[in-house]
Amino acid sequence: MNTLKSIGAVVAGFLTVVILSVATDAVLESTGLFPPQSEPAAYTAQLLLIALVYRCIYTIAGGYVTARLAPRQPMRYALILGIVGIIAGLGGVIFSWNLTPHHWYPIALVVTALPCTWLGGKLFSRKREPAIALQVPNQ
Repeated sequence: MNTLKSIGAVVAGFLTVVILSVATDAVLESTGLFPPQSEPAAYTAQLLLIALVYRCIYTIAGGYVTARLAPRQPMRYALILGIVGIIAGLGGVIFSWNLTPHHWYPIALVVTALPCTWLGGKLFSRKREPAIALQVPNQ
């Protein structure tokens, strides 16, 4: 049963990242702030930097969700999510290499996957740790 919960935690974290990213992309495209995704060459470095920032935030959220739902060892599963993100990101690097001159962007998504999921897991772990009371020894 814990195996299914662990897998579910990683899937939930991954879906968090994907759904938030796709929804944000759709909103930015529909408002005209970003060009259509069918025109990847139209993306400027500045727009891709904005996309990288919000994707990093969503990846941190995904790491948090995974850690929160993991039945035990929350950091372990947040890091597993990061490895899944690296694998998915490498697929993005391969797929998009000839579509845009901005090769740094898909590479940055790969490089930031693990640190962002780690941070999300750490944020959850810090929240769970009890506050350490400062005790002054009696004199």
